[in-house]
Amino acid sequence: MSTAASRPAPSAFSGRAADLLVAAFVLLIVVLQLVPFYVAITTSLKAKTDLSPQWSLPTTNLVWSNFVQAVTDGGILRAMGNSVLVAGVSTLFVCLLGAIAAYPLARRRSRFNSGILAVNVGLMMVPALSILVPLYSMLADMRALNTYWGVILVMIATNLPLAIFLYSSFMRSLPVSVEEAARIDGANLFQTLAYVVIPMLKPVTATVGIITGVGVWNEYALSGYILSTPETQTIAPAIASFFSIQSSNLPAATAASLIAVVPVVVAYLFLQKYFVRGLVGAEKG
Repeated sequence: MSTAASRPAPSAFSGRAADLLVAAFVLLIVVLQLVPFYVAITTSLKAKTDLSPQWSLPTTNLVWSNFVQAVTDGGILRAMGNSVLVAGVSTLFVCLLGAIAAYPLARRRSRFNSGILAVNVGLMMVPALSILVPLYSMLADMRALNTYWGVILVMIATNLPLAIFLYSSFMRSLPVSVEEAARIDGANLFQTLAYVVIPMLKPVTATVGIITGVGVWNEYALSGYILSTPETQTIAPAIASFFSIQSSNLPAATAASLIAVVPVVVAYLFLQKYFVRGLVGAEKG
């Protein structure tokens, strides 16, 4: 008798138990992810004098004025407007330049292009703070400190390597026959790129857009130095400044953090379908 024949077949009960175990693990991860939001919500709705544990609900009425104070005293709406401008323009250029740069790297596989991709991956591993001193000196010489265009240039440069990597990986999963058919029909390279390739990049564009937009929105390490004036500060440095000023008023500082999260969550809810499809396509490439 062979070993395979003597091995008992897996029962339906063991398969169901495995599914329940996986479901319990996923539920645990979800709960752990939601705990900080629960603590932030309960803290933001408490009075300044409420010294109850952060886990507990407010002992008095809900204090919605914490959110009003975050907007009026912290300048959160102005900082959100700055972040919308910086994140929006940066994401637009990162998607556009990333797609254009990735197309020849994905379609023309040569040693030179492989080397370019390897260098691009290496750039993704460089910590942002390691280039702070020379970057700050260069921006000072360019008179780009405390300007929107200065920080946008930095955000584009630091996020472009990941965009090129994702676009090139996704393009490799696309069939070349579609582009060849367009060439046979008389389309030139730019028409093929504009009318055939780019429409197929919606999933990975959503992925790059979310990753870049959220990254720029939450970026603090570089923008905290580049944008030091309250008029130009983006949301992360503005919250840090407000938090340092309102350290004795933790509910108002927490309310400011919750306000900053809302646009990112809304954007992700609208684009989550394309976000997953873009990651799967990039992984196949």
